[in-house]
Amino acid sequence: MSSNLVYEITAKAMSLPVEKQREVLDFVEFIAKRIGDSTAPRRSLLGLWSDLGLDVNEEDIDEARREMWSNFPREDIL
Repeated sequence: MSSNLVYEITAKAMSLPVEKQREVLDFVEFIAKRIGDSTAPRRSLLGLWSDLGLDVNEEDIDEARREMWSNFPREDIL
């Protein structure tokens, strides 16, 4: 980050009332957390379910999809 940008942000924040400075801080922390969350490695769903003892294979997934789509409303095509 450019030192001029840091100075400008700091100067503008310092001109605000204390309560608004707290809001600015909350917003900066929110942005920092959001950036941190998006760069965190994601775990596989299989890894998350590993302690449940589920044995799901591709055939099980296909069957679940067929079952789901069988109840989906369809328009008759002429």
